Amino acid sequence: MNNMPEPRRGRDDQQDRRDQGNIVSTISHFVDDNLTFVRNISTVLAATGVVVIVRSLKLTTRFRAASEIPARFIERNVSLRGRVRSVSDRGVEVEHVPIYLPVLSPLLSKVKGVDSSSILVHLAGVELTPEGRVWLQENLAPAQTVWLKLISREDDMLHCLVRRSQQGSVWGRCVNEELLWLGLARTAPVVGVRTDSRIYWHLHKRLHRAEVKAERKGRGLWQRDSTWERVSRAILDSSVIRMMRRIFQKTG
Repeated sequence: MNNMPEPRRGRDDQQDRRDQGNIVSTISHFVDDNLTFVRNISTVLAATGVVVIVRSLKLTTRFRAASEIPARFIERNVSLRGRVRSVSDRGVEVEHVPIYLPVLSPLLSKVKGVDSSSILVHLAGVELTPEGRVWLQENLAPAQTVWLKLISREDDMLHCLVRRSQQGSVWGRCVNEELLWLGLARTAPVVGVRTDSRIYWHLHKRLHRAEVKAERKGRGLWQRDSTWERVSRAILDSSVIRMMRRIFQKTG
């Protein structure tokens, strides 16, 4: 008597499976009959997702001032592309050039027909000599493309590692290191970065290595006099020569 309900439960399970099969079949038929519609919906959803991601990451945003750059960009030392406007005593004026994505960039652009303002960039960890500033003006020509690795922000100024974009190379040389390597600058404290942070010691090591190479090679401000010049100066400064000069001055 206790086994009587089992056939009914079995019939119920079979009915449930048939119902599920009917639902799956109905959906399958709908997808087959409306394949183009389903594909379009998928495309729209995918495109919407891409737009949301691009907008949230600010990939196509043109920054017109240092204050507009998100703090997370600086914390993660993001590299931004720019175009040189000019080189002055204050630093390098750079116009930010955002990533261009066909179709999406025009749609996401909020400002059209307005010239971009330039952002003031300081070479992080570097103190330029007058000769170094001249070199910078000669080697960072207006409209030249550069890459700015964000290190810190100070009021309206960015402290960056600057790389010149060269033909055949995406990044090119680091201008900060190049100036030190040529003896046209001295290393300086990296502004806005904690001295116990990893990025501080990484930069300090790189820049100090370039400065040491210039000093060893006697380049730029580390340039040494030749042996003849040192001997001549030593002779002219010797006590014997000074005494002879005084004698000639008296007799004259």
